Amino acid sequence: MKLNWGTGVVIAFILFISFIMYFVIAMNTDKNLDHDLVNDNYYKQELEYQNDINKETKSKELDSKITWTKTQEGMLISFPSELDYNDIKGTVFLYRPSNKQLDFETTILLSNHNLLIPDKRMLDGRWNIKIDWNYKGTNYMFKEDVLY
Repeated sequence: MKLNWGTGVVIAFILFISFIMYFVIAMNTDKNLDHDLVNDNYYKQELEYQNDINKETKSKELDSKITWTKTQEGMLISFPSELDYNDIKGTVFLYRPSNKQLDFETTILLSNHNLLIPDKRMLDGRWNIKIDWNYKGTNYMFKEDVLY
């Protein structure tokens, strides 16, 4: 059986469309290629971005900065020692880029200038830490990517 050029073009189009459809379906159903957004409220967070910049700038103006260290008990976050720890209020948010289920937020409750995040809550690897805190009516923010 001999095919003319019109039939060959139609067969080529059908094969090409089938090839494209295979990749579209494969990309939509493959769980390895499923990625979550960093934040579900992305647009709301974008509108508040200037406030975050202002808080980070105020935090950098302090004489001593927030520091963290890895200890046997967990992650030890140290607030500036020149501030009265009773007046420090806020939240600590730990974001795990590789697994959304490991993200958590905790309230800052201090008995001294240190806050301990227990080791059982932390897995080794990369974490993004965001500390949004207030001291006597002034808002501060500390952000850092850490390897725990």
